[in-house]
Amino acid sequence: MFYQLLKYVLLGPLLRLMFRPRVEGLEHVPEEGAAIVAGNHLSFCDHFLMPAILRRRITFLAKAEYFTGPGLRGRLTAAFFRSAGQIPVDRSGREAGQAAIREGLGVLGRGELLGIYPEGTRSHDGRLYKGKVGVAAMALRAGVPVIPCAMIGTFEAQPPGQKFPSPRRIRIRFGEPLDFSRHGGLADEKAVLRAVTDEIMTAVLALSGQEYVDRYAAEVKAEEDKRRKESRRAGVRRGN
Repeated sequence: MFYQLLKYVLLGPLLRLMFRPRVEGLEHVPEEGAAIVAGNHLSFCDHFLMPAILRRRITFLAKAEYFTGPGLRGRLTAAFFRSAGQIPVDRSGREAGQAAIREGLGVLGRGELLGIYPEGTRSHDGRLYKGKVGVAAMALRAGVPVIPCAMIGTFEAQPPGQKFPSPRRIRIRFGEPLDFSRHGGLADEKAVLRAVTDEIMTAVLALSGQEYVDRYAAEVKAEEDKRRKESRRAGVRRGN
């Protein structure tokens, strides 16, 4: 109930007014039945823009930190994300990936739409990064199509560190569904999972026009953060 209230009364109209989304390829999203929508992830507002324009409800796998904040604010944030169709996933530890896959398969098993960002995190610089193979594992195990999606302009509207988005026109592009039934029964083959994931990311790249980096975003960001910290420490030592 609250999902519909957010979509049609509270949040959806505001998002449409702020971003005036131009939507392409919406006909590629099936009217019914299970499917995965796999897209790039450029901004915090991506979580809400796609559900606002889709005719069907879509459930996203979201990082658990959105649901575990302290105090009243944390509880309200968690309630909001759950009401908006987000499922918390713990991204730490060795079992994190399998937990995400289990949650996603549960959504698909109910015949619903599952939204996932194969990069695993928001792009910190607007480029498209290597996809993690969880999306392929879910597509093959559930035997469902994958609809590639590209958000265009949301990085500029709300880049990392900006608390509130700036009004600007954005584009949302959906590509033709990708059918991986030819790989049926091979969901545990690492080479197949990598090939399927790369095919999905290639389709997203064709829609988004981003620069592609054949590395995981989290690794690149961690390296850049480390270099910045080392540079600051070196600057402090020179100052002394």
